[in-house]
Amino acid sequence: MSRPPARRPGGPSSAAPLPPYLLRRSRRARRITVRVDTDRGLIVTIPARGTVAEAERALRELDGWIAPRLAALQDRRRRAAQDAAAGLPYLGTVLAVAAEAGRTRVRRDGDRLLVPADPAERARALEAWYRTRARAESAPRLDAAAARLGVAYDRLRITDTRTRWGSCSSRGTISLSWRLLLAPVACLDYVVWHEACHLVHPHHGPTFWALLREHVPDLDEPSGWLRRHGADLRLLLPPAAG
Repeated sequence: MSRPPARRPGGPSSAAPLPPYLLRRSRRARRITVRVDTDRGLIVTIPARGTVAEAERALRELDGWIAPRLAALQDRRRRAAQDAAAGLPYLGTVLAVAAEAGRTRVRRDGDRLLVPADPAERARALEAWYRTRARAESAPRLDAAAARLGVAYDRLRITDTRTRWGSCSSRGTISLSWRLLLAPVACLDYVVWHEACHLVHPHHGPTFWALLREHVPDLDEPSGWLRRHGADLRLLLPPAAG
């Protein structure tokens, strides 16, 4: 993302405190860029020979652009935490969350998820549970799609990549994000078929899209849902620490 326009003179004093930020150095960067990331908050990228002073000068110049975006992110995080406390989505349904002291793993009990009481342990346990369920939900769908297409894949990987819901390697390894289970079931079906079609057409040319639409005629709906709501799925269950 390119650097937004600098604010006009007359902003806050250079003594004003800066918001917390992550500083990144990049050999490919030719100028300073600033962005607000769903997971990591405010990120400043500077060229390899850039200085902290230059980064902080950019932050002060852009405070009028940064402040409302950080406020919006905080509001999204607050609402996501409230939603997660009330219940967690699972392929279009909502499972109530019930914390139990002494529990170390997540167990589903009907429409409830029994989870550890400790917040850090709960985050790790929930991610582990969703990863396990993602494999159980995805594998038969991928097997069926590959069979329909008359192709084979090498293996299935369950991941949590930040920029892709799925991928297909040149060796036939299919990777799928476990966070697809937080979306409606049509989204999981769409991504499975998307990657399966890459086993036939390893590109995004017209033949690929024609094949995908043949098997997922309404693909615009789930792909659009992921574009609109995908970032919020990372807020709903932030990556577990450690």
